[in-house]
Amino acid sequence: MKYNFTKFFSVAICSLAFSFQASAQTSGGKLKPEQAIMDVRHYSIAINCNFEQKSIDGNTTVDVITSQPAKLLVLDLLDSLNVSAVTVNGKKESFEHKNGLINISLAKELPAGKASIRVAYGGKPRIAKRPPWDDGFTWTQDSTGHPWLAVTAEQTGGKIFFPCKDHPSDEPNEGADMYITVPSNLVVAGPGLLKGVSKKGNTATYHWQTKYTINNYSLVFNAGDYTVKSTTYKSVAGRTVPVQFYVLKEHADKADHLLGMVVKAVQSKEKYFGEYPWAKEKLGIVETPHLGMEHQSMNAYGNKFRYTKVGGEDFDWLMFHEFGHEWWGNKVTARDWADYWIHEGIDTYADALPVLDLEGHQAYIDRFKKSAFGIQNKQPIILGKDIDEASAYNGDIYSKGGYFMHTLHYVMGDTLFFKTLKGLATDPQFTYDHQNVTDEVEQYFSKAYGQSLKPLFDMFLRTTDKLEVDVKARPGDKYLIKLQNINMTLPVDVKTDSGTQKLMLNQQGLTVSSKTVPVIDADGWYLKKVILE
Repeated sequence: MKYNFTKFFSVAICSLAFSFQASAQTSGGKLKPEQAIMDVRHYSIAINCNFEQKSIDGNTTVDVITSQPAKLLVLDLLDSLNVSAVTVNGKKESFEHKNGLINISLAKELPAGKASIRVAYGGKPRIAKRPPWDDGFTWTQDSTGHPWLAVTAEQTGGKIFFPCKDHPSDEPNEGADMYITVPSNLVVAGPGLLKGVSKKGNTATYHWQTKYTINNYSLVFNAGDYTVKSTTYKSVAGRTVPVQFYVLKEHADKADHLLGMVVKAVQSKEKYFGEYPWAKEKLGIVETPHLGMEHQSMNAYGNKFRYTKVGGEDFDWLMFHEFGHEWWGNKVTARDWADYWIHEGIDTYADALPVLDLEGHQAYIDRFKKSAFGIQNKQPIILGKDIDEASAYNGDIYSKGGYFMHTLHYVMGDTLFFKTLKGLATDPQFTYDHQNVTDEVEQYFSKAYGQSLKPLFDMFLRTTDKLEVDVKARPGDKYLIKLQNINMTLPVDVKTDSGTQKLMLNQQGLTVSSKTVPVIDADGWYLKKVILE
């Protein structure tokens, strides 16, 4: 079955935007002062899943370092769950849980430094109405009648089922442990490495552990009648990396073909962005009842083995896109949801690179020319600072964000652009523990380019303006061509009767000779408005 990638995302984005508007709770926003002093170091999440009641119970321990003394600690947890007890450094403390917040009032001022907050809780977590565009638990069955559970949390955050500091600026530097208990006939897939499975009566507890930093919406799990299909690949850095697919047993015969595509995908990504970010743990995929979602080292996959063709080969665009978030979103992460395009825009751009590699330059150009029709341009991609995810999310963070990277590709040229893009994905200044904002990305690209690209970043990310190119006829088959609304010099392809040449244009303009009206940027590298006079 073939999919129109641009059409799908237009529909998906509209649906997701609607679900956001319908939700009273989202992730990020202005960081609470009580949380700003708190640096999360580690999460330990232990829950038991009751499939009959569609409920959970357990506890979460949040290890933090506070930068100053505190009398009040604040964690996020949706009101659909009930908190029964809170301890801080082993001492029971009073608390209030309402409006999605656990306010912990300390009997004695907590000195600055390390602290361990343990919260016991349970109840019925929010059920996702239309996953993955709506967050929560999906309690369902596979076609053979086995229970099947999926958790989605990107829009609302990990607070759907565990207490956390729900802000993109803080990830647990020392990773996380998850202890998930399910009926013994089910298998749990999670992030990082499987450290062990302990069975007691008719239940089994799966211990998953990651030592990498991880965003809280990737601290999710899936449970089902899974079998594990495995292979390995050698990374660009020479490591042997395990590749695991937690696939429903009923679809086990389809797994090897998809795993082959996964290995090709990682090789493609590594070519442009460097080594797979979680090579010390695993590359994981888990089959889900929803379409899919990026979850660090265990991507959710629900595309039902439906492939398109790229370069004559089977290609799963959904797997490829979600897998790209291992670099753009999980390794390179926005510090503020206002800069969400860093995740989705760069990753959407990356979706076009197999077309460039396997079908050639013209196919790559045609893809972006077609994608321009999906750009709504009704509001800027970046709306300010301290934005929550519901406010930041709109379809253009995909389409226009990806197109903007396409524009940068042209402005900087192949060699410099791809070198800089790989640098962004591999430089410790921008990866793992270090979250980013747009200004830092712009400064990195500007430094590589040798002059400021800020006017270009500002126009395409902070306004709805298009690049205006003025073409004014002069006597003697001459034309004055100049930029109208940006104060910088940019390369622009100009086609005249003698062929196409790349001109460096600015507001002063250049005069060209042509017996035909010049054609500006025929390949569509820019979102533009051409004014003929």
